[in-house]
Amino acid sequence: MMKNFEELGLNEQLLASVTQLGFETPTAIQEKAIPVLLSGTKDFIGLAQTGTGKTAAFSLPLLQLIQAADKFPQALIVCPTRELCIQIVNEIELFKKNIRGMSVVAVYGGASIGAQIRDIKKGVQVIVATPGRLIDLIERKAINLEQIKYVVLDEADEMLNMGFQDDIEFILQNTPKRDATWLFSATMPPEIRKVSRRYMNEPFEITVGKANAGTKNVDHQYYVTSAHQRYETLKRLIDFNPGIYGLIFTRTKADAQEIAGKLTREGYDIDALHGDLTQQQRDKVMGQFRDKSLQLLIATDVAARGIDVQGITHVINYELPDDVEVYTHRSGRTGRAGNTGISLSIVHAREMYRLKQIERIVQQPFHRLEIPSGKDVCRKQFFFFMDKLLQADISHGDYETYVPMLSEKFSSISKEEVLKRVAALEFDRFLKYYENAEDLNIREQSRERKTTRGNERDENGRGRSRQQEYNGSGNYTRLFVNLGTKDGFYKASFLQFILDMSDLRKDVLGKIDMKEMNSWIEVDSKAAKQMIRSLDGKNYKGRRIRMNDANSR
Repeated sequence: MMKNFEELGLNEQLLASVTQLGFETPTAIQEKAIPVLLSGTKDFIGLAQTGTGKTAAFSLPLLQLIQAADKFPQALIVCPTRELCIQIVNEIELFKKNIRGMSVVAVYGGASIGAQIRDIKKGVQVIVATPGRLIDLIERKAINLEQIKYVVLDEADEMLNMGFQDDIEFILQNTPKRDATWLFSATMPPEIRKVSRRYMNEPFEITVGKANAGTKNVDHQYYVTSAHQRYETLKRLIDFNPGIYGLIFTRTKADAQEIAGKLTREGYDIDALHGDLTQQQRDKVMGQFRDKSLQLLIATDVAARGIDVQGITHVINYELPDDVEVYTHRSGRTGRAGNTGISLSIVHAREMYRLKQIERIVQQPFHRLEIPSGKDVCRKQFFFFMDKLLQADISHGDYETYVPMLSEKFSSISKEEVLKRVAALEFDRFLKYYENAEDLNIREQSRERKTTRGNERDENGRGRSRQQEYNGSGNYTRLFVNLGTKDGFYKASFLQFILDMSDLRKDVLGKIDMKEMNSWIEVDSKAAKQMIRSLDGKNYKGRRIRMNDANSR
């Protein structure tokens, strides 16, 4: 018979919070984990999928075990992403509302490190952190983990996939006085098992639920960017997943051919599957994909019919399909035979309503993630390369013969110098490409500002949409802009770019005259100032955009 929260051993303050939140009975992971974790001295491994109530399973025991009177970090929760970091903190805030003097702080990259240091110095008991930013703070001596009693590793397998194994070990080495280590993961790869053996003492292990079937084995993720940066976002997501073996879906065969061509020229092992191929050509492409000579295959939905390839790690929706059934078919090509898979969608802000429709019908949560920064990509690639180097098979071939010559050749430089040179040979391209990489994410704040600005009030106080105000005057202003075909635009993509940037609609535009270096655009005179304000002075691929009234130049 299922227990209630009181029977699990929680104190009155936590039971009050749980009741106020409307929690009636614990989930399977909570029922099994909480009594074990409340002992405070037992290492623990919980194998459970996302969405099973893991956060409460470790947060409630932590809040009962730590002392609110002691104003220093006693518990450390490490998780892979800033989104999860914020989510955990929000949940803990709800659970601790009946405990006086208890503080929790989120520590993650992409936010002011100074503000986070100030929050820590105020005196906090619980720190929720992503590995990179936590190590940053340790190295700056801005955080002292000496008195940490409890370390929680949440979504440990995802942290491993993101290249954080060394960081996790570094964190565990820097928390020498911990009473217990609690590890939560959806899967248990050998590397995590190795970490648990090294840093945990006879952990109590539980598994909740069996391997899910069908789409439940698929993690649905999406990234929001502007339409003109869709290709750059795709490229960055591929680079951020160096071990990817995936399918990319486009709406048209022209897109499939164009993207495959671009990625091939940039050195990716990719080919396109589309309706123009003969059966012989199709068989050849599919053969190369099956034997993994191709890492990526890009296809239209029609061309991809009948593809059944084992071991696909990612399905990427370059654009969302109109039909939900099509999305289900696409995402179902990963996460098969008990494996987990990821379905990534690249969406524009205007497509969010369709994403929500798909989410409702698929009945799986869709997770919004940040498009990785250039630094994130380089870090991921670096760890991937290091692992590849360590796992290189040297059992075949007479390498011993060359060792004396190699030793002599490298005698004048140190081991560290050799390693740097090896890394530079493999890694230089990424470092150079991502050195000044721009942020490809669309920020909620900027969209809100645009909405506020766009819905002005008329003199009678009624809301008046900017689109209504601009439409149909029939008078055009001719604008000059220093972007042209040499910037990689063709007319349709250029049109989409200027509309996305200005938040205007297509019907404010007249004739567009594109040249190699510059373009001239006719815009409804009432909308011209808005377009200039939105584009002039902004950056496109590192170049400053100039836009002004062509007649006043």
